[in-house]
Amino acid sequence: MKTILPVLLLMGAALSLACAQDNYEIQVYPSETMDPGVLLVELHSNYTVEGSTTGQFGMLPTQGQEHETVEFTQGINDWSEVGFYVFTEEKNGTGVQWVGDHIRPRVRIPASWHWPVGVSVSNEIGYARAAYSNPTWAWQIMPIVDQTIGKWYWSANTTMDWGIHPTGLPPGTSAAQRQYYYRVVSPRGLTFGPAATMTYQPSKIINFGVEYYGYWGEFGHFLSLHNQQHQIFPVVNLFVSPKWEINFGAGWGATASTDHLIVKVIVGRYFNWGHKK
Repeated sequence: MKTILPVLLLMGAALSLACAQDNYEIQVYPSETMDPGVLLVELHSNYTVEGSTTGQFGMLPTQGQEHETVEFTQGINDWSEVGFYVFTEEKNGTGVQWVGDHIRPRVRIPASWHWPVGVSVSNEIGYARAAYSNPTWAWQIMPIVDQTIGKWYWSANTTMDWGIHPTGLPPGTSAAQRQYYYRVVSPRGLTFGPAATMTYQPSKIINFGVEYYGYWGEFGHFLSLHNQQHQIFPVVNLFVSPKWEINFGAGWGATASTDHLIVKVIVGRYFNWGHKK
């Protein structure tokens, strides 16, 4: 019992760190890609009001962290785009810290095919510092399906992640902690973290809805419901002009392993490189 109790306590803290460190771009993606010649610049601002308060496995606690991410998305042609991210973090006493960078090419089924739903596939690969992410190098594959029905819209992101370079464990780590680390904190296989949204648009300038973000664990070894991550965000989207878009909301964790309260704002600006709209 004396050896099991510390492992159980460690599980609760590490789970909150394992996936909450990814709270840099809290967004459910549409299947549509950016128009050719159009650049979208977005600022993602996320603040963890209530999260983990202790660090484990070399990662920092999440509570009080403010994440600022700049995302650039450039349309290539009618069915592809490429995105690039710069992740930063700020907390009292540490100042602004560079976290890492990712690149994200994405392709979709062309609209000319007239499918009843939109379909695209995103591939995101990049690096994040060990103090903020485990693994440091990761590859994300995200099939996206969405559809607009009248004033209603839904999108499902079936996100799969593969940790290319997990952070090693320090000497002296017990066998139980090592087993838990590779089972939950940094699995060696492919993990599943779905996201989805449904919105209703009563006018051209606003819609409102709900977003869901989850982490279920490694394929073939899904975690118990208590140890999974599930987060719900009521959101509002504003389309104040053809050049601007705004998304904001607050997310509550539905399980003990999830950061309990995060607020987020996304501001996007479109740039058309000399082409008529």
